[in-house]
Amino acid sequence: MSTLFIMTENIGAGLFIQHGFATIIAAKSIGKDCWINQQVTIGYSNATDSPTLGDNVVINAGAKIIGKVHMGNCSKAGANAVIVKDVPENCTVVGVPAYIIKRNGIKVKENL
Repeated sequence: MSTLFIMTENIGAGLFIQHGFATIIAAKSIGKDCWINQQVTIGYSNATDSPTLGDNVVINAGAKIIGKVHMGNCSKAGANAVIVKDVPENCTVVGVPAYIIKRNGIKVKENL
């Protein structure tokens, strides 16, 4: 697909890209069984700092993950979220800038 750019060398098994339209993936590494939707940007904030995605991470449509950020295992980024800080394991984040709305299956509202 001419609008899907993947510049990540270390990708775990089971990566699923749903509707890769207008999607840029330039992560340091991506864990196993990750799901990435359309119009997502995962990229550098400067010449060296790029995100790391853990296992079973879900990145929903339009989300941006920028810089030296770690998405913990089993975490989810909501549609159009802008993530510039680390996301703990088992969390769902939404908003601009992103904040936690669910941790370990329990609804919360926490800043990253």
